[in-house]
Amino acid sequence: MKNQSINDLPFHYIKRPLITEKSTNKTSSNNCYSFIVDKKVDKLSIKSLIECIYQVKVDKVRTCHLPPKKFGYKKLNRFKPNYKKAIVKLMNDDKIDLYQS
Repeated sequence: MKNQSINDLPFHYIKRPLITEKSTNKTSSNNCYSFIVDKKVDKLSIKSLIECIYQVKVDKVRTCHLPPKKFGYKKLNRFKPNYKKAIVKLMNDDKIDLYQS
């Protein structure tokens, strides 16, 4: 993933925005947005993709790998797959409208 230009980066690496109560509170107070991204993508690629897709300036990118979650009933245990989350902090002037219809 390193040393790639914007034209070489596929846009399917950013899967979707993560809209939860906690991420919505961060959006209103700290200008941070959460996204589910591919596990192979590094921070510089995430930054350039977000800037290219949404036409905003990114200040900081934080990532974390989240473990699989267990769910099920009694002995039927199943797991939700693990994923990578990116928390993107924008510059003060920029905003992303995630609720477009």
